Amino acid sequence: MTASVEPQVPLSLGQKILTAALRGLLNLLFRGLMGPQLPVQAQRALLRGLTAATLTPRGVQREQTTLGGLPCEVWRPREGRAGTVILYLHGGAYLVGSPATHRAITANLARLCQAEVWALDYRLAPEHPFPAQRDDAVAAYRALLDKGIPSSAIAIAGDSAGGHLTLQLALQAKALGLPAPGALVTFSPVTDLTSEHLHAPAAGDPLITRAWIDSAMAMFCPPGVSRSDAQLSPLYADLTGLPPLLIQVGEDEVLRNDSLRFADAARRHGAVVKLQRFPNCWHVFQAHAGVLNVADRALQDVAKFVAQHLRGVRG
Repeated sequence: MTASVEPQVPLSLGQKILTAALRGLLNLLFRGLMGPQLPVQAQRALLRGLTAATLTPRGVQREQTTLGGLPCEVWRPREGRAGTVILYLHGGAYLVGSPATHRAITANLARLCQAEVWALDYRLAPEHPFPAQRDDAVAAYRALLDKGIPSSAIAIAGDSAGGHLTLQLALQAKALGLPAPGALVTFSPVTDLTSEHLHAPAAGDPLITRAWIDSAMAMFCPPGVSRSDAQLSPLYADLTGLPPLLIQVGEDEVLRNDSLRFADAARRHGAVVKLQRFPNCWHVFQAHAGVLNVADRALQDVAKFVAQHLRGVRG
């Protein structure tokens, strides 16, 4: 598999104990409950409950608004003027999740990147299967451009299904002739909807099961379209002209190989790709920012990547 950077984050005894406790709780409360045996509405309620006590950092403020005709949360630094913008697309297998469930990531990105973070509340399956989500993301991106924000000052970011949507948005923007965003950031993105190359981590993935993936994709994907079709699986698309891309993935997750294989494919098409593989970390561990040091380190690396590749607007 492709070369990568494996960040070394020393763990204190307290962090080791906390990591083990979180892994156990997630195995019990998320992996053990979230799946096709639970109706979608109940899955959504479960995720809302598990994230209700999310810690958000000081120094940022939140506003409820709309973007491209869709509900949206915006996080802004309290002091100073944000020079860059991040359009954030949350994960949740396209079935669950919202801006509210991902505030640990979005609020910390606003603080660390000194950016406006627009977290889009896009439509979900099964009520709205593909391509509703891609259409919503394109509408939101167009709305940011219509505000006069240069594309070079915009990063698109997302986790899991939101990482998949991040890549879809970049590819659709190219197809529509829209200016490319300045950078892309993905946490554990889904890139191959065939699910033929899933990873089996020795320590186990405390979040994701094959059964949940299969159930979600059956509700998201349109009938009669191959899962390997480029419009569904970015891995098989023409990746020429892809903006600079940061991929962060844990070693202990079922979807690890989606990141590794996509990094290889993007580089073959000439893209600038930074792949970070985090040992002993699970799916979208960045959601534990403010609790796990490794999650804080990962988001700090995002801030460095954004600062390197975006040309902000100052004034």
